[in-house]
Amino acid sequence: MSAAPPDNDVLWARGIVKSHHGTPALRGVSLGVREGEMLAVTGPRGSGKSTLLGCLSAQLPVDEGEVLFHGAPVHTLGRAGREKLRRERFGYVGPEPHLVPELTALENVALPLQLAGAGHRAAYRAAGEWLERLDVAECAKLRPADLRQDLRQRIAVARALAPEPPVVFADDPTAPLHHDAREQVMRILTSAARSHALTLVMATHDPALARYADRTVRLVDGLVDDPVAAAEPDEPAAVAATGH
Repeated sequence: MSAAPPDNDVLWARGIVKSHHGTPALRGVSLGVREGEMLAVTGPRGSGKSTLLGCLSAQLPVDEGEVLFHGAPVHTLGRAGREKLRRERFGYVGPEPHLVPELTALENVALPLQLAGAGHRAAYRAAGEWLERLDVAECAKLRPADLRQDLRQRIAVARALAPEPPVVFADDPTAPLHHDAREQVMRILTSAARSHALTLVMATHDPALARYADRTVRLVDGLVDDPVAAAEPDEPAAVAATGH
């Protein structure tokens, strides 16, 4: 029988195994993420960081293992259940800004708010405020094709944050940005997480970005480099190290 996750874990994973077309990406990863924590998942390219975020955020079904969100199983959900969870509870920023090309920047940011039931005026007001925070308010009426990639990425960050989801996943979120813009976006992202009590799980290979996090977990070849560091302080080290 699996041990229960600690009470203050918003996300909890045990023994995650995931392969892509027969190639192992995760080989038994276990970790816990506390509510309100900012966790950086680091490691070299190809270490499994993006796959881990995909499994935790219900984008990818696991091959083996367990993933829980507030104690409820994610790994047993079907496609429709995972989509509902992502839409209602998770925000996601990837390394590429996947915006709806037919919509303006303001409409892109307002879209998840409207899908969640917000009225037109409230959704657009909040969207405008988040565009201002990301320093792209002047882009509000422009469509993605009219914008540089770094501006599109800022808009994607605003779209993820605008609904104020309990958990935001950020997979190398500053990849398209120059150094100064990376620092600014990370400050905004982490400040928003703090001020709105969001849990932030970020994958990065950049040590300068990892320093914004409360805690760092390093992956190497699909395994946690230090299993004890990945465990909750409340969880016995033996459990984290053995996965039992």
